[in-house]
Amino acid sequence: QVQLVESGGGLVQAGGSLNLSCAASGSIFVLNAMGWYRQAPGKQRELVAVLLSGGNANYADSVRGRFTISRDNAKNTVTLQMNSLKPEDTAVYYCNADARPNVLASLARYWGQGTQVTVSS
Repeated sequence: QVQLVESGGGLVQAGGSLNLSCAASGSIFVLNAMGWYRQAPGKQRELVAVLLSGGNANYADSVRGRFTISRDNAKNTVTLQMNSLKPEDTAVYYCNADARPNVLASLARYWGQGTQVTVSS
């Protein structure tokens, strides 16, 4: 199986920055798209940013220009640099990856446990 572990969340004032990191480990045969979602209290989980295996990145309109997603394929990590943070960015941020753990397995989506990001006004 594929395990995803996030790090880097915390408390920051509005206008500040945070860097989230996610490392994929375990049995990995193919690692395709990796990205970040977030879920605020009382709201549905939403896409923040995704980096496709071909290198194209997609961002939510609400974060475009402030957040940057990047990936280290050699280390199976994906990071999210978050700048100019706003109180409305407060949420639990989840890393996800589309992967195949072995040659016989189908492509499946895996999720991390989540990391809390709190932006104070």
